[in-house]
Amino acid sequence: MTAPERGTLDAIIVGGGPRGVATVLRAAARAEADGAPPARLAVIDATSVGAGATWRIDQPGEYLNNTQADATTIHPDDSTPMSGPAAPGPDLVQWARTVTASGGHPQRSWVLEEARTLVGASFPTRRLQGVYFRDQLDAAIAAGHVEVQEIHGLVVDLARDGQETVVVLADGRRLAAPTVVLAQGMVQARRDPEVTALIEAADRHGLRCAEPGMPAERRYTGLPAGETVLVRGLGANFFDVIGQLVADWGGAARRIPGDLTGRLHYAPSGREPRLVVGSRRGVPYRSKPDGSRSVRPFTARWATRAWFGELAERSDVDFAAEVWPVLCREFARAYLDALTDHVPGAVRGGWLPALDASTTQDAVDAVLSAAITDPRWTWTLDELHRPTHGRPVTGEAWDALVARLIEDELGSLSDPAHHPRAAVNGAMGALRRHVGRLTGLGAFHGESLARDVLGWFDGDSLALASGPPADRVRLVLALIEAGVIELLGPELSIGVDETRGRFFGRSAITGRSASSRVLLETRMSKGRIPQTDDPLLRELLRTGRARIHTVDGVPTQSLEATRADAAESARGGHNLVAADGTEDPAVIVLGIPAASTQPGSAIGASPGVPSPLLAGADVAARQIMARRRVALRN
Repeated sequence: MTAPERGTLDAIIVGGGPRGVATVLRAAARAEADGAPPARLAVIDATSVGAGATWRIDQPGEYLNNTQADATTIHPDDSTPMSGPAAPGPDLVQWARTVTASGGHPQRSWVLEEARTLVGASFPTRRLQGVYFRDQLDAAIAAGHVEVQEIHGLVVDLARDGQETVVVLADGRRLAAPTVVLAQGMVQARRDPEVTALIEAADRHGLRCAEPGMPAERRYTGLPAGETVLVRGLGANFFDVIGQLVADWGGAARRIPGDLTGRLHYAPSGREPRLVVGSRRGVPYRSKPDGSRSVRPFTARWATRAWFGELAERSDVDFAAEVWPVLCREFARAYLDALTDHVPGAVRGGWLPALDASTTQDAVDAVLSAAITDPRWTWTLDELHRPTHGRPVTGEAWDALVARLIEDELGSLSDPAHHPRAAVNGAMGALRRHVGRLTGLGAFHGESLARDVLGWFDGDSLALASGPPADRVRLVLALIEAGVIELLGPELSIGVDETRGRFFGRSAITGRSASSRVLLETRMSKGRIPQTDDPLLRELLRTGRARIHTVDGVPTQSLEATRADAAESARGGHNLVAADGTEDPAVIVLGIPAASTQPGSAIGASPGVPSPLLAGADVAARQIMARRRVALRN
């Protein structure tokens, strides 16, 4: 192996996406404020430095961020608690205006084309956001307060060499520095036994299978026209893939004149297959509202800041028993309040005192059932994660549920200030942040954290409050109405008919099934660390230099890292914890791999909103610069 160069780097950052970029920017700001020589950093990424894997610049233009453009930045403002110096910079919209004013961009012509049409309410392409991140990195380098060595490669191990940590790459290269920052972002999972069996069956029978993972790393286009194609997954990836497929097919989606919801009609090109789609829940993620439309304001009645504050003082909170019933009351109140205004005759009065007295989800559902008099608007909390309440239904009943889903989605995304389902989505968006804060403070006891918060609430909250852009949802709904997409039903199972040499899928709820020569997995291969395919994280765990974070002895899905204090005098923060409980002051873990100790760090930074992502980058930069000062003195 090549011996590492010593004394040439102040830090090595593993991961070149937004967390890595933010760490470079914070180190540059600190070097400038100190009047110090440029910080010398190496940034390593297996895909691309600046954009990383999620925001890679070479991915299809149909892949969108599910956050509006005016909610994206990589520069912290006064809202983010940190001890480092301010270093203002453009947010995504401001940067796009600069690109437009310049009349060009060195990357590609499409950057200028997309920047010209970007407004605050737009949902930008992932690739454009990747160019923004890369440009901010380039600007920091050009300012002269940081020197960056960019390395394309896969990190497989860490080692010690005196006072330095050595980063080992798969090709044998070795780099050493006093500080290493692990900022890998959305690490992926290894193939599980089920996916492995499906891939092996595809090889045996000459079938086509796109396994779960990052969409930019999979092939979905070129499907057989007129044939059935099985699809599993109805989350964010699914909507991106649909956008890419429609572009590939060449069909046309047009607004229906006079339809106030913005409903689309899809005219096929003849190249479409028949997509039969299912998932655990069986229905797609809920839509974001149309950009720039006002939403119904939400103010908690029971789940107040003071109530959450009292829970935050504890470490034994049971989410299912203590928190969820109160959130249920808030969701029910939001729904009934909005429905009373939207369809006054659909609600019977006197429900608020009944909600006040409800202490379980079943009691809240009983209040909803008693209060809603119009069957069209019947709704219960159980539908959030089990659209049929977990009961088998006939095909006709499922078709009716899908038809109602279409009407609810169109109403919710086009009239978010009044539609009752939009009110529930908004309430979830407001309340899930408080739940995340309780998680970060260690308020939940271990069993409840694993079983409830991580086990089902996080997934349900994403489905309601972190959905796709409205126009992409309209396209999916149009494809359902055109018969190009069929929602098979909840609790989808996928297998292989060895006799016929085909994949088959079946919904345990609707009893409907389909077979196909093609299976597209549009599920994200989420980076639960015990199952990660990241070779570095696996090696750290295998050798005991890292451990899974546990709460009351119950394991989470994340690495354990130390808590962080924003004070400048704090010595560490977000440092790797070994199996024996010792902390490594030279290794810092940011974001998704340590999500259970850094809640909210997976969320991109927004102007005017406290950002755990940017706060964590400043904590890392503080340690980089402090350890550099020590190294220089020695």
